[in-house]
This record gives sequence, structure tokens and C-alpha cells, in this order.
Amino acid sequence: MPEPGYYADNFYEDNKKIMKKEDLRIVYMGTPDFAVEALRQLVEGGYNVVGVITMPDKPAGRGHKIQYSPVKQYALEQNLPLLQPEKLKDEAFVQALREWKADLQIVVAFRMLPEVVWNMPRLGTFNLHASLLPQYRGAAPINWAVINGDTETGITTFFLQHEIDTGKVIQQVRVPIADTDNVEVVHDKLMILGGKLVLETVDAILNDTVKPIAQEDMAVVGELRPAPKIFKETCRIDWNSSVKKVYDFIRGLSPYPAAWSELVSPEGEAVVMKIFESEKIYEAHQLPVGTVVTDGKKYIKVAVPDGFVSVLSLQLPGKKRLKTDELLRGFRLSDGYKMN
Repeated sequence: MPEPGYYADNFYEDNKKIMKKEDLRIVYMGTPDFAVEALRQLVEGGYNVVGVITMPDKPAGRGHKIQYSPVKQYALEQNLPLLQPEKLKDEAFVQALREWKADLQIVVAFRMLPEVVWNMPRLGTFNLHASLLPQYRGAAPINWAVINGDTETGITTFFLQHEIDTGKVIQQVRVPIADTDNVEVVHDKLMILGGKLVLETVDAILNDTVKPIAQEDMAVVGELRPAPKIFKETCRIDWNSSVKKVYDFIRGLSPYPAAWSELVSPEGEAVVMKIFESEKIYEAHQLPVGTVVTDGKKYIKVAVPDGFVSVLSLQLPGKKRLKTDELLRGFRLSDGYKMN
């Protein structure tokens, strides 16, 4: 006797090849700017997005005014049905989601989903992740690829399963990282290509050409590197590192959340300084690590073991971001300062 659901499953297998994109019911989940691009390409491409799920509204900024997520703003502009659940296991939310009768769910920069959600659509749920999985599983893959000085990263679509970022890979696209790229530049490259890859993945699923590959079966060069969430203390610069490592660290956190250090005066007064842009200077010296070298007008250099890191763009507390020469016009800096 056939397994329960045999006839229904096989009927769908026989018919999904001729399913049109307009008939495929898609639920989209995402929150930040990075997630808007793929949603926009789906909508403009004529795909049937029957609902959008994003984070609840939260107060932001100095005035603590309620702000909509970028995905919510776009969904409202397109008159797309919207849900903003506090808890993804909430029965009311799960029932509302079920009523959308999704064939496929797509997740881009959202929260970790419970099985009751990701296992709901008959074609599954796939995620867009900003790395070449299995490298850089975690919350901040773009930052860590730049921080680690990688010359290449990429974007991956994969089916969700229980463990985070471990599901079978559907498709990947490789993207070079230039030595001058900061995390914003790489983010924007991956955002555009990610939108295209989402559409290609949906089309592959529609055409039944998907051949998912288990991550453990994929060839990996070197050891696997994680991409954990970045906190304030993570962003503190270690001036005992090499010129290259400090340079990569700064661009890997620029413009947000920004690398920082304490600028300490000869009298011992400290002020936090964010650094957004720097330059590598390989030059022998005998100065203690963290020593600040400046002409007080145009440049600030910080001593590291194998040379100097020249600070090109920075910000003091309560002030706007400035080029170094702009800051030095109103901030008196001389020999005797150091970075901690």
C-alpha cells in the first residue's frame, strides 16, 4: 500500500514542472536594506508574492521615534500583505501564515525560524546567505570576510534545516573583494547579485532543475571560519596586530558599526575615536605600539609592529565623521598622544 500522501505528492511532482511563476505562491521574510533588493526583483519580475514577514516596529534614533524596517516600507509601497510577529511560534501567527498557503518561502536577513514555519510550504524554505557556505556561517559574514583579508566571498541560496546555516546548498555566486573595498562596498555588491540569485533559484525550483548539495560534501579550502555577531568590544582595534590586519579590520567594520580606539592624551585623558578609513605604511621604526605621530595639520599615523596605519577618516564622540585634515583644524593633536 502506498505511503500516506503518496497520491498528493506525486500529483504535485507531475504538475510542478508546468507551474507558472505567476501561480507559485511565495512568502518573503526579511528586514534590512539587504533584503529589499531580492523582494523588489521578485515583485518587478512578476512573481506572486502573497505575503511579507518582517520584524516588529521599533523606536530608533535620538528621538526614539517608531521606524519601519526597509522591507516593511517597500511592502507597504507595493500593497503587499504584511505580518510582524513578536514570536514566530505564536499560534495566531502560525495560523495566519498557514492561511497564505505558500508553495515556497524565501528568507533574507531575518530571524532563525522554528521548524513549524520553515517546514510549512510544500516546496520548502530557502535562505539567501552572504557568504560561500559552508564558510562564514553566522550573523556577520560580510564583515568577517573583509576583516580576515579574504580576496573573494560570495552569496549562497540553501534550504533551511534545524542547525543554522547548514542546509543543502542550491546555488552560489563568487564575488571578488578588492583591497580597497570596505564592508559597505561588498555589502552592496552582494545585495544586487543576491537579488538575481534569488530569482534564479526560484526559477530552478519551478523548472525542477535543483540538485541540492550537502555542505559536508562540498570542497573547502582551508579551515572553516565562523561569522559571529559583532558587538562593541569586537570593534576595538588591536594595535599590536600587523599593518595589514589593522587595515583590514578597519575596512571590515566601515562604515558600520565602525572600528574604534581610545585616543589618550599625555595627561592620561582618553576619548573614544571611531576610524572609518586608513592607509597602510610599511616603514621600520622603534616606537612603542600605539604611538601617535602627527604634524598637527594633515596626517595622523599610529605605530604598529611592522609600520604605521595612517588614519584618513575618523569621528569623535558627538561630532560628525571628518577627514583627518578637517578634524585637525579644530582638534589640537601633538606628539605624546597614543592609541589604546
